[in-house]
Amino acid sequence: MTTDAELIGRSLAGDNDAFMEVICRHEDAVGAYLARRVGREAAEDLLGEVWVTAFESRRTYDRAYPDARPWLYGVALNRLRRHWRSRPAEELVPDVTILVSGWDPWPSVDVRVDTQAGLRAALQRLKQEERDVLTLVAWEDLTVADAARALQIPAGTARRLLHQARTALRTAPEVAALLIELNGVKEGR
Repeated sequence: MTTDAELIGRSLAGDNDAFMEVICRHEDAVGAYLARRVGREAAEDLLGEVWVTAFESRRTYDRAYPDARPWLYGVALNRLRRHWRSRPAEELVPDVTILVSGWDPWPSVDVRVDTQAGLRAALQRLKQEERDVLTLVAWEDLTVADAARALQIPAGTARRLLHQARTALRTAPEVAALLIELNGVKEGR
């Protein structure tokens, strides 16, 4: 099978279909990465921007690496950062008049929402660099070395940041409470 590096090289040599193959290989993973961070609708727009940016900057790709996925996550992360900086401040109180009459959201709120809120709060307290490495390794299934490539930092720094993030999460009160609760469920309490 042709590597991403070879395809990017062919693209630079004028093969118009080669970069499309790179896109086809990684579209689902990069799209999911964006959707988890900004929702599906915004992710669709950003995904197009990622491909345009990647295409325009493909000369900067280090073809010593056969897999372009970490590089593409780096491009996507940069697009996300631009997106977040360009957004206006969010309205703190949503317009509740758009809710369907008689609709009551509270019966659908369960432990999962509490769990997500607890994890989100613990993740928000991490330093941005720690959170970036952790999400690339834990959610995007990159190796620490590939996460370092995506973030353009040394691999040793990425390992340190991942260790710091894991330690901070393990000791976060919300996560500790979740772990205690999960252990109680496993033991049949």
